[in-house]
Amino acid sequence: MKNEMTNKEYNEYVKTKTPNSKVVLNSFKAFISGGIICVIGQCILMLLKKCGFDEETSAGYTSIILIFLGALLTGLDIYPKIAKFAGAGTVVPITGFANSVVSPALEAKSEGMILGVGAQIFTIAGPVILYGTLASWIAGLIYWIISLF
Repeated sequence: MKNEMTNKEYNEYVKTKTPNSKVVLNSFKAFISGGIICVIGQCILMLLKKCGFDEETSAGYTSIILIFLGALLTGLDIYPKIAKFAGAGTVVPITGFANSVVSPALEAKSEGMILGVGAQIFTIAGPVILYGTLASWIAGLIYWIISLF
């Protein structure tokens, strides 16, 4: 005789096994951590402006520095610990993108530079780069066509 669960019994079973989500606490942690990353970025931007760089150059260097810091902290195994605590707050900023590129590469380094790191580095970030570039190209084309009129 088979012991089959009904949908209601299954749903009750799942409820007993699923941990309660702490939505408010997790949202607060994400908000604070994402805000801290953005404040760090703003401080870097203001520091670069104070050193004499113009707005555009400062913004570019700020992005480069934040990407470097995200990759460095991922390589030192610090960023994943921050992400575990902060949740989505570390995913959205540019540092999260750097983390998503470096993490698969670090995991695949034992497979070699070409078949490991080279093949896996864009596993997560690849679609973002591809569709972001495609969307930017399409938007630029539309803007160019509109500017002709």
